Amino acid sequence: MLKAGRVTVNGKKEKSAKLQIDEERDEIIFDGQVLEYEEFVYYMMNKPKGVISATEDPKHRTVLDLLDDLARSKEVFPVGRLDIDTHGLLLLTNDGQLAHALLSPKRHVDKTYQAQVKGIMTQEDVEIFAKGIPLKDFTCRPAKLEIVSIDTEKIQSQIRVTIAEGKFHQVKRMVAYCGKEVVDLQRLTMGTLVLDENLQRGEWRRLTKEELEVLLASIA
Repeated sequence: MLKAGRVTVNGKKEKSAKLQIDEERDEIIFDGQVLEYEEFVYYMMNKPKGVISATEDPKHRTVLDLLDDLARSKEVFPVGRLDIDTHGLLLLTNDGQLAHALLSPKRHVDKTYQAQVKGIMTQEDVEIFAKGIPLKDFTCRPAKLEIVSIDTEKIQSQIRVTIAEGKFHQVKRMVAYCGKEVVDLQRLTMGTLVLDENLQRGEWRRLTKEELEVLLASIA
């Protein structure tokens, strides 16, 4: 590409790959298009069921398998984990500092989930969630439980749960503590990020400039 004269640096055709450039100040144009330097990338994914939140796995497809080659080449990783049978919002990035800040127990970043529950959730359950549920290995911080709808015929409830932690199977275990069972779980939000309703399961996109600015400001 260089030898064919398809690259210009600061307006001059450049044929040597040895030229040192300042990625912040020099203008590089390839085939008439200005190239933008980016150290970090940020992708929002609507994770489907059946794939795992990891960079590699010998048995299952991972969320990285859903990305294209260019996105994968940025060496991104999922920020936090969603169970293999949980779907919804997942952030992927190569920004380790941001990931650490979002996952830090000290920051208590809120995450909201929508769940389909086998059983009827009650106002008593709302109060139990608000107090903090004592599980076998840890006590959950107070959480917000909203009952979205109840189907008395099917004996099912649809709920929203907001937690400030992200322990293993936490939402499922909290619901089980109340004597009910989660049959479908979707993450809707993480901090300031909200799942894009236009993203089908398995689809992903870059964060918008506004989404990224608000997210970075929230952990500053």
